[in-house]
Amino acid sequence: MSNLYEQAKSKMGKAAITMKYDSDVVIVDAVRSPLTRARKGGLANCTQEEMMMYVFKGLIERTKIDPRLIEDVCVGNVLPPSSGASIARMATLAAGIPNTAAVNTVNRQCSSGLAAVTQIANEIATGQIDVGIGAGAESMTDNYGDRAMPKRYSDVVLENQEASDCLIPMGITSENVAKQYNVTRTQQDEFAAKSFAKAAQAQKAGYFKSEIIPIPTVKKDPKTEDESPVTIYEDDGIREGVTAQSLSKLKPAFSKDGTTHAGNASQVTDGAAAVLLMRRSVAKKLGMNIIGKFVTSVVVGVPPKIMGIGPAVAIPKLLQKAGVSKDEVDFYEVNEAFASQAIMSIETVGIPYEKVNLNGGAIALGHPLGCTGARQLATAFPIAKRNKSSLFVTSMCIGSGMGMASMFVNEQ
Repeated sequence: MSNLYEQAKSKMGKAAITMKYDSDVVIVDAVRSPLTRARKGGLANCTQEEMMMYVFKGLIERTKIDPRLIEDVCVGNVLPPSSGASIARMATLAAGIPNTAAVNTVNRQCSSGLAAVTQIANEIATGQIDVGIGAGAESMTDNYGDRAMPKRYSDVVLENQEASDCLIPMGITSENVAKQYNVTRTQQDEFAAKSFAKAAQAQKAGYFKSEIIPIPTVKKDPKTEDESPVTIYEDDGIREGVTAQSLSKLKPAFSKDGTTHAGNASQVTDGAAAVLLMRRSVAKKLGMNIIGKFVTSVVVGVPPKIMGIGPAVAIPKLLQKAGVSKDEVDFYEVNEAFASQAIMSIETVGIPYEKVNLNGGAIALGHPLGCTGARQLATAFPIAKRNKSSLFVTSMCIGSGMGMASMFVNEQ
């Protein structure tokens, strides 16, 4: 059994987790594209395979990894047919990764990017590969909403109430969480305003620059359809000056008497991210700069009609498996699918708000479904480096009633 699993099984605690072993699964780098508004933002005319290609190229250029050493690539993806399996393969080849590297996509909905990183980490830990990339991508411009094909469902399956609950619109699950756990509209708007403020402050300070790979694409004139080349360097969903008072004027989006609206829910967004992982002994042999290591991940199930509570269940299970208290974790990246579920999760676990989403979350940055789990790492490692943090946790709720959480050590 590898050292990774020995740690998880024996619950040795923070001191053991932060020790360095040649068998560790380490992260060499984590990068992302800008996150831009679907159908309106800077990447609306950039295909998903283009975004992935440029992010893979950027990762290779930054790390100087020989692409021939990459043995497997896993891409988290949700919306395209077959979860974008073919276009993921196309993107790796176009990025210069040789056809000797295997590729697959994984769809665990909102946690797909983190599931991809975890899959590669587990392959390394169990000796299947030495070097791999865990990534995530989503073009919600191309595949979200009314552009998606309708799906027929079995009446026999729908007779089961929880199976039927899996089809509840995400916005309604947010309302269910708010009602069941007494999360008020005021709380949600205040939380959302702080997400925007933190993201705006981080963007103004230049904090996101080190994690973003610029993406060349085209801009279309809405009247003439003429195209002109443009390079997208930064996120375009962040809005400065958003306040709880300004958000309080927005109408509920899913229920007339509801509390969830466009300003306190995650944005529909395009984006991609990638993480290079390898065994520590291999990284040392190749002379790679190690930025951190993967500790472990957990996935849990929760009732589908309140799917947003996933992090409230996943994070404690992760901490218990790692033998770490919540206070020993320096900061948390908790995906803000909706303010209601983020608040519920943070307060249920008992995490101080000042430890959560230090540069803002999905309400301000956006939530490109398959990308988010990998994007969180691209954001978290620079935060850990600036703050000299040693341990952080990422987590998210998952559509149809699940939650996921992972733990990482910073070594910068």
